[in-house]
Amino acid sequence: MLSERAVQPAVSANANPFVDFVSHTLTVLEAEARKLRHDPLELLTRAVQPMLWLLVFGQVFGRIRGVPTGAISYRDFLAPGVLAQSGLFIAIFYGITAVWERDLGIVHKYLVSPASRVALVLGKALSAGLRGLSQGLIIYLLSVLLGVDLRFSPGAILGVLAAIILASAVFATLSLMVACLVKTRERVMGIGQVLTMPLFFASNAIYPVDLMPGWLRVVAAINPLTYQVDALRALMIQGGTSTFGLGLDFAVLAGVLALFVAVASRLYPSLAA
Repeated sequence: MLSERAVQPAVSANANPFVDFVSHTLTVLEAEARKLRHDPLELLTRAVQPMLWLLVFGQVFGRIRGVPTGAISYRDFLAPGVLAQSGLFIAIFYGITAVWERDLGIVHKYLVSPASRVALVLGKALSAGLRGLSQGLIIYLLSVLLGVDLRFSPGAILGVLAAIILASAVFATLSLMVACLVKTRERVMGIGQVLTMPLFFASNAIYPVDLMPGWLRVVAAINPLTYQVDALRALMIQGGTSTFGLGLDFAVLAGVLALFVAVASRLYPSLAA
C-alpha cells in the first residue's frame, strides 16, 4: 500500500500557479511510477500478446501478396501497429486502478490535497505513458530480432516516445472517465474489453485505411489510435510515411487528451462518492 506521503502532493511555497501545477502533476506521476517499480511482472505478462501478433500474425499475413503497404514490407508495416496496440491494451484498463484506489481511500487523500483536479488526472494519465514506454522497448527489441527496418535517429526516437506517451494518456484518461461513471472494477473491465477490439480493428494498425469500406474509414478518421499508428509508422520505419502528416497526428492526440483531461477532472470527485 502507498504511504500517506506518496499520495499527498507537496504543498509548494511558490506563488506561481503554473509551477505549482507542474509540481503537483509530477508528484502524482512519481507516486504512480512507484507502483510500476514494485510490479514489473505485469509489464512482462502484457508483452506476450503483442509478441504473438508480430511472431505469428505478422509472419503469416506477410505472405499474402497485394496488401497495399507502399514501399515497406508488411512486417515493417505491422510493427508500429503492434506497438500502438500494446499501449492501448494496457491503458484502456487503467480505470481499474482508480476504483482500487477508491476502495483503499487513496482517492479521498488526493481530493483533499492542494493539487488541482486537472493536475491529479494529468499526472495519472502520464503515468500510463510510462507503461507504454516499457512496452515500446520490448516491441523495439523484438522488431530488431525479426529484422524490422527501424529508424534510430534521435529525432525519430523522441517522436516515437511522444506518440506513445500521448496516446497512452488518452486511453488511460478515457478509462478513468469510465471508472468515474460505473465505479466498479468488473464494469470497468467489461467496458474496457468492449472498447479495445473496435478501437484496434477500426484503425490502420494491421491494414491500410484504403482497404476499409467507406463507413469504417469514417470511424477510423475519428479514432485516436489511427493517428498514433500513422505517426509511429512514419517515425519508426525506414521508408515509412505519414498519411495525415505528423503535425495533424500530434495535434489530434494532444487535442483529444486535453478534452479528456478536462472531462475527467470534472468527473474525478464523483469517484469518491
